[in-house]
Amino acid sequence: MQHSYEGLDRPGAFSRVGLLRPLRSPDFRLLWSGMAVSLVGDGIFLVAMAWQAYALWNAPAALAVLGIGMTVPTIACLLVGGAISDRFDRRRVLLFSDVGRAVVVGILAVLSLMGALTFVELVVVVALYGVGTAFFTPAFEAIVPDIVPADDLGAANSLDQFVRPLALRMVGPALGGWLVAWLGAGPAFAFDAASFAASACALSLLRTTRSADGPVSTSTLAAISDGFRFVRRHVWLWGTLISAAIAYLAFLGPTEVLLPYMVKNELHGSAGDLGLVFAAGGIGAVGAAALMAQRSHPRRDVTLMYACWTLATVAVAGYGLAYSTTQLMLACLVFNALEAAGTIVWATIKQRHVPSSLLGRVSSLDWMISIGLLPVSFALTAPATALIGTRATLVVAAAIGSTVTLGALFLPGMRAIEGAAGQSPPEDPARLRRAALVDV
Repeated sequence: MQHSYEGLDRPGAFSRVGLLRPLRSPDFRLLWSGMAVSLVGDGIFLVAMAWQAYALWNAPAALAVLGIGMTVPTIACLLVGGAISDRFDRRRVLLFSDVGRAVVVGILAVLSLMGALTFVELVVVVALYGVGTAFFTPAFEAIVPDIVPADDLGAANSLDQFVRPLALRMVGPALGGWLVAWLGAGPAFAFDAASFAASACALSLLRTTRSADGPVSTSTLAAISDGFRFVRRHVWLWGTLISAAIAYLAFLGPTEVLLPYMVKNELHGSAGDLGLVFAAGGIGAVGAAALMAQRSHPRRDVTLMYACWTLATVAVAGYGLAYSTTQLMLACLVFNALEAAGTIVWATIKQRHVPSSLLGRVSSLDWMISIGLLPVSFALTAPATALIGTRATLVVAAAIGSTVTLGALFLPGMRAIEGAAGQSPPEDPARLRRAALVDV
């Protein structure tokens, strides 16, 4: 029996399971292994944070305030994080992000175990956590094409979407529900801190450095400006980001805040029940990722992506219509399956149509614009719930979000890149300007 991935490096060893093809790269194996461990910790953190928040302040506003506290610093730092990931060694950016988050979550664990944690301190810690995420996310998305062959990018994104829900929505929450129920939130936070440390160890062994394209601009501000210009020139980019921002404004705050609240206060469930709901979503996402990995990149990729995301947003209404944990689990499964399928296509589109030297900045803009209105969504959730109720808020959120998402598909030029997946990415605008100066 072969216990080592090294034996799978020979040609054809991954041919039967497309999901595993990217693991032929030793660097990707390290990146993937560290990410998997860290995501299990994050899944535990989701349950522990929600239960800790409601233990300190048992109202929908508690998780809304935490959501704002985490997303505002993330949004504020994303552009800088993207520019830095394009200008410097992406491995080091990932490493420092993991070490920083290990420290802040470790502090949270200590305060919780001592019984000295206050709600204000919880908000401060998640804010610092959000800063680390702002640097990690664009660097992670940008480093994948540096270490994975172009033909394996679709499989790498499928593997990412396979492991992410498996760890973040299934194993992590299930383990987190058990830890919180039996040991309390403190040990759960400690596990998450240890998972970041394990990820940092894996990253320290990576042999890759930043993309070989070289420095892209003379300053971070100029690098950010180049990223904005590139996005503005492509309808498939700015149209998707703006529609996502509006859709997330409508439904993401309500789902993040009200799903745990529904389990605890309307269905009178436990932390374990919440873990099961999250785990059901993980099953849906894992199944979608496995299916997508066995198929080639779709020719009508933009159309498929928008169809998946529209139907996923419609499924949010299922949260508001559920009257049992089982029904919540089914809605969560459908939502996450469709969301994962669309995300896999989207990630591959970006990697195929955005120059490597710009990918960190475009990814940071993707995140910043998409979630830019998320704090507003969190802030509006509590008053909306007080006005029309928990269930109605979720149903209305689904209706608005799905309408906006579907409408973006029909923007002029949105589907112009369909069928062009094999073409080389366009040139970096900064590189074009430098070439023009040399010619003069």
